[in-house]
Amino acid sequence: MAASATKQVAIIGGGPAGLIAAEVLSQHNIRVDLFDAMPSVGRKFLQAGKGGMNLTHSEAFPDFVNRYRHRQQEMLPLLQAFGADQLRQWAHDLGFDTFVGSSGRVFPTDMRAAPLLRTWLQRLREAGVKFHVRHRWIGWDQQQQLVFATPEGETTVKADAVLLALGGGSWSRLGSDGAWVPQLQQKGIAVAPLKAANCGFECDWSADFRSRFAGSPVKNVVASLTDSDGNRTERQGEFVITERGIEGSLIYVFAAELRDQLEQAGKSTLTLDLLPHKTAERIEQELRSRGAKSLSTQLKSKIGIDGVKAGLLRECLSKETFTSERLLAQAIKQFPLQVLRTTPMDEAISTAGGVCFSALNEQLMLQTLPGVFCAGEMLDWEAPTGGYLLTGCFASGFTAGHGILQWLNAQA
Repeated sequence: MAASATKQVAIIGGGPAGLIAAEVLSQHNIRVDLFDAMPSVGRKFLQAGKGGMNLTHSEAFPDFVNRYRHRQQEMLPLLQAFGADQLRQWAHDLGFDTFVGSSGRVFPTDMRAAPLLRTWLQRLREAGVKFHVRHRWIGWDQQQQLVFATPEGETTVKADAVLLALGGGSWSRLGSDGAWVPQLQQKGIAVAPLKAANCGFECDWSADFRSRFAGSPVKNVVASLTDSDGNRTERQGEFVITERGIEGSLIYVFAAELRDQLEQAGKSTLTLDLLPHKTAERIEQELRSRGAKSLSTQLKSKIGIDGVKAGLLRECLSKETFTSERLLAQAIKQFPLQVLRTTPMDEAISTAGGVCFSALNEQLMLQTLPGVFCAGEMLDWEAPTGGYLLTGCFASGFTAGHGILQWLNAQA
């Protein structure tokens, strides 16, 4: 596609979706101006890379697509155009090789986000992309020009096409505050309510348990949950006890279903196997063989339950459970951890909800606002951590970038 260099595209949002769209467009002789409300771009990208930049995941494509739950159908063509393999090749072309970790997650060899982002931005600048930071988009004026609030006051921009890649509603300190929602709703755009995804959950901890175990990791457990369709998900890993409840990578796997069950029924329970390497029968036998030992001593020395796991038993199980070796053994293998609420949306890693796919065409252009496209986390999809979120943002930005090219050429 060879659109004229006189065509100007405004991209609002400097996350992965906006940046990859800028790359697509700049490679096709389009003038690209990218605007971001923050003093620099890619802030959430950098935050996500702390502790290791998880770019994507190596699992088979059908399983990969399945991670997008109720939006598999909508995300499938986007991921077919730019999925895990394409993302790894993109990183390689930037000069960053990747490797697959033991969990199947894909990382740059040096594990860091900053060098990758720095190199990417340099390549975009060399391709002619112009960056405008501290430009907060506040809507359109009567002439349908984009209006930005800047340190020098309001300014307007006219563009031949626009990409909105404004993020969701979490981590507002990094620029994703969901302030765009009323702007689009005023235009009659269907927007599903934003809600926490990949989030922690609140539990009704006692003051004693909270003071003793907040910050403690619960390691080597298997968590399971059955959804409304009767499908059971099971994962092994660890999570962390917080002042208010629980959080961590194992919890994020189940976050969407836990949240949905809370919304529908007002409660939800995650089932934990606290000793996945032992059967209930063996645990019961070991409990019965304690002789003169105290139950706490036997749990610690013979069974391997102490610290925070022992604290969870005391915190959540009835006194009657401790009087029966069989009931206690069953509880250790099927420990009911009830959650009450999600943690606040702004503390979540990501958000669900956003611009409904029904409001968009296949190129992610708004049906009622020709020339205006949307991409990234502001679309109504969600995925767990593990590289799926980032891949989804890249995939939607890539599709929107090519959609803009098609739109501009159709207008020529």
